[in-house]
Amino acid sequence: MSSPTETERCIESLIAVFQKYAGRDGNNSKLSKTEFLTFMNKELGAFTKNQKDPGVLDRMMKKLDLDSDGQLDFQEFLNLIGGIAEACHSAFLSAQKRL
Repeated sequence: MSSPTETERCIESLIAVFQKYAGRDGNNSKLSKTEFLTFMNKELGAFTKNQKDPGVLDRMMKKLDLDSDGQLDFQEFLNLIGGIAEACHSAFLSAQKRL
């Protein structure tokens, strides 16, 4: 069998990170609010430390929680990752234009 492609490794990594944090509070298919906050602080610490508004993570959780069950399933988690990736890509493109 051939080795995974770079994209396949990235997908595997996203699944592994989700599973690392999901289930600490009982449901391993969703992130509770506590698990979400732990994930954000450990995996995206640079983002969370630069926030001046202490309520930003609570608002993010509410916005991402499309079914309003107080938890994030994998699709909702991917919406977070996609949004962050899109913002980073936009910043990258803006930086290239300034060169």
